[in-house]
Amino acid sequence: MANIKTLLDLRRAKSDGTFNIIFRITDHKKVYTINSGVSLGEHFWDEKKGQVRKIYPNAKLLNIKLSKHFFKIEQALLLLDDEFSIDKLKAMLSGKPQVEAPETFQMFADKVIQQMMEANRVGNAIVYRTAVNRLITYCGKDVSFEEVNYKLLDQFSHHLTTSGLKINSVSNYFRSIRAIYNKAVKMKVVDRSFYPFHNISIKSEKTAKRAISKDDILKLKQLHLEANSTAERSLKCFLISFYLRGISFTDLAYLKQSNIIDGRVVYKRRKTHKNYSIKLFPEAQELFQQFNVDESKYLLPILPNEALEDSLETKKVIRQFIKTTNKYLKRLSEQVGLSSPATTYTSRHSFGTIAKRLGYSNELIAEALGHEYGNKITNIYLDTFDTDVLDAMHQHVIS
Repeated sequence: MANIKTLLDLRRAKSDGTFNIIFRITDHKKVYTINSGVSLGEHFWDEKKGQVRKIYPNAKLLNIKLSKHFFKIEQALLLLDDEFSIDKLKAMLSGKPQVEAPETFQMFADKVIQQMMEANRVGNAIVYRTAVNRLITYCGKDVSFEEVNYKLLDQFSHHLTTSGLKINSVSNYFRSIRAIYNKAVKMKVVDRSFYPFHNISIKSEKTAKRAISKDDILKLKQLHLEANSTAERSLKCFLISFYLRGISFTDLAYLKQSNIIDGRVVYKRRKTHKNYSIKLFPEAQELFQQFNVDESKYLLPILPNEALEDSLETKKVIRQFIKTTNKYLKRLSEQVGLSSPATTYTSRHSFGTIAKRLGYSNELIAEALGHEYGNKITNIYLDTFDTDVLDAMHQHVIS
């Protein structure tokens, strides 16, 4: 807390030869002063006691006045505590409420995004940042929460659509903006009466199926590619993902030797935080062994050993890895004549689709992929499938 002391300010004398009595406030080595409105000659001031000497006429009344002023400042400092500023203190002493500039949409959003980054929710933070930047760029300036109204959002939606964005991309932007606004309402940054989303319809469309057939995967597998080339590494990573029930490329990048336990790949999916235990069949094991990672703590040469997991920098490395992989998978897909290109997402969709075509139930496929199927409440009462049953289906799909 800031410290306060009563002093006679000897730096500058008034025209009548007296000096002002001031209150010196020190906070983190910064010094501020408040004038008491009282001045007197130097010989009337007791520097040691910090008060007017008794020889001064009405010294007692003057000291009482100074004491009241002192304790009023001290009380204000106690109330302000860590939020001290000289402007806030002066406003409190004057009895006038301090009017702070209202928090803008971007100011509040920046705080939310920063909290996400600190909690290692980097993926969500990037999505929120993109949505906020797009809105602010459209507006041409920062805006208040009251300005983020139905009219603005409707025009923004039209702008995004006519700019060529797909429905699901527009939907992602609006869900992010709505989540920020909801948080602001809960934190009393903006009054609920300004809420603009009651009449905003956030539409999305079913994602086009990205699966390729078992024959397509075989065509890719039979390609003869230059050893250790980017194209070969991209294809190997795609096949490993497929052989591990469509493991996401983010989770694939983080796999370590410690994740292999008793012939199974055991890990927690970063997106959903669900635990997986997947049989490591020879198809995947052989591909892992073909990567020269003797000095790496990771099973694949994607992340450096010193990578700070879930950090923004690491996220960028993985995103670039996925982007590069998709570029080469597209080329390879065209090379073998696939009707739709393989991508880093295709392995997961393909595993489920192939299992369905082989006659396996939706429930079994959902459990293999870690999805909920049907009514979530009902699922609580259902037994999970035996590991052997899942492994048998797994082997049938990739064989």
